[in-house]
Amino acid sequence: MWLFVLFLAVPLIEIGLFIEIGGAIGLWPTLAIVVITAIMGTSLVRSQGSMALSQIKSRFHDLTDPTEALAHGAMILIAGALLLTPGFFTDAIGFALLVPAVREFLIGQLRARVHVTGFKQGSVDPEYGAVIDEDGEILETRDRGPSQWTRH
Repeated sequence: MWLFVLFLAVPLIEIGLFIEIGGAIGLWPTLAIVVITAIMGTSLVRSQGSMALSQIKSRFHDLTDPTEALAHGAMILIAGALLLTPGFFTDAIGFALLVPAVREFLIGQLRARVHVTGFKQGSVDPEYGAVIDEDGEILETRDRGPSQWTRH
């Protein structure tokens, strides 16, 4: 239901803002602002996106938790989509998502609502069907039963 309200409210807010701002400053300055914010937003998203991507790569390389860097990258991606959407309301939200303090706040809010109940690290040995942890110890094996393949 909230998604329906969002899809209904955002275009209505954008239309209202276009009418008000266009009436105050005129058609061409309004259109110029929309184009300029799209160009500026694209440039900012590109630079911040490349920084986020390098942080994600370094986290994976260092074998540390990449979730925060991934969350920043996802928010930057959403900001880019919002900045490319014509409108003042979506531009305001998009530019807000490009501010690191806003992203940190949103990640903190999300972290308070999401609870991880379990995590298991390891790999499956395809030959034996065993789960092997990072120390090389077999944690569990799966009995696959008799093979359905026959030799002729």
